[in-house]
Amino acid sequence: MLNPTSAAVVRATLPAVRDHAEEITGAFYARMFAAHPELLNLFNRGNQATGRQRQALAAAVVGYARHLLGDDPVPWEPIATRIAHKHASLGITPAQYPIVGRHLMAAVGEVLGAAVTPEVARAWDEVYWLFACELVAREARLYHAAGVDDPAQAWRDWQVAERTAEADDVVSLTLAPSDGSAAGTFVPGQYVSVAVDLGGGAGRQIRQYSLSGAPGLPTWQITVKRVRARAGGPDGVVSTYLHERVGVGDRLRLSPPFGDVSSVGGDGPLLLVSAGIGVTPAMSALQDLARRDPGRDVVLVHADRTGTAHPLRRHLPALSRAMPRLRLDLWYEHGDADIATGARVNSGRVDPERIPLPEGADVHLCGPLPFMNHVRAGLLRRGVPGDRIAYEVFGPELLTA
Repeated sequence: MLNPTSAAVVRATLPAVRDHAEEITGAFYARMFAAHPELLNLFNRGNQATGRQRQALAAAVVGYARHLLGDDPVPWEPIATRIAHKHASLGITPAQYPIVGRHLMAAVGEVLGAAVTPEVARAWDEVYWLFACELVAREARLYHAAGVDDPAQAWRDWQVAERTAEADDVVSLTLAPSDGSAAGTFVPGQYVSVAVDLGGGAGRQIRQYSLSGAPGLPTWQITVKRVRARAGGPDGVVSTYLHERVGVGDRLRLSPPFGDVSSVGGDGPLLLVSAGIGVTPAMSALQDLARRDPGRDVVLVHADRTGTAHPLRRHLPALSRAMPRLRLDLWYEHGDADIATGARVNSGRVDPERIPLPEGADVHLCGPLPFMNHVRAGLLRRGVPGDRIAYEVFGPELLTA
């Protein structure tokens, strides 16, 4: 907890920090990367270019300050958990937190100027170090649970055993440990970080991809959508690399699996709602349940542009045969598709009021943020408790509905 003197200062200055938070985090990243260009390898350059990364950091810092003051209506625990899992998947170490703290406080002084008195600087420095210490402790527990003594040594070489075109701009890579060791286990809904050397002086970049196959197999699978330039953002450098330059026999560096959202928690009815490439954790969950609990009452609601754009759709007939209580509710914006599964195929965008909703169902959402906000708001209106709706976001944002 903040000491009372610091709490009073933070409360008085929080509006100014909040109003200038993105300017502060923008100055922070510029300062830190100038002093430590090696840290560029840890950050998604697309998110840096579009401003999503500085927006996410600004929201996290302000949110944590409000949490310390007891003023934030948004629960802090799931936010902190998600950040810690993301950091662990990147191999963040305690030694990096002083670097961040130094440049973040310098950015606060740069943007707010004379308003940052020594008293103000001390108070916000305390906020940062409480935040940092919480994350360091959480990340240490995650590393311990994953059997990681040294984050730098946690990465393993994997070899591409199979490459499968799934849909428009979507490919699955089946991966086996290069040293012949066991693949290890994971929980459906978890992801791995994939590190690639882009070559040509571009350095290394890391991205997270959900594990899209069933756990317990000798191989793992990731399913990668190629990110095309749009809305001011660049092409996805890692997804383009994986699509254009990685084939059977090539090697990739993977982290251990992380991510706190399980798609198959509990044993009651389950509602999986996805859009686009967000179907990957749902497919991992379904393949796991088909082997472990095929009689479970499960509804899959998936939205896509067209049937041919629907990733991993080829698995649905076999899953329907294996799971007699699986219901498929598919929404395609343009046209429809007959996949011989008994699926209900709808035209247009998902209407939350028409989603099949088993009584007492646990819900898992994955897809673009506006889609999840829309679906979650609709399910809340229909009486689904918020604590029964889990979600996973591909990117730095946080769900706000």
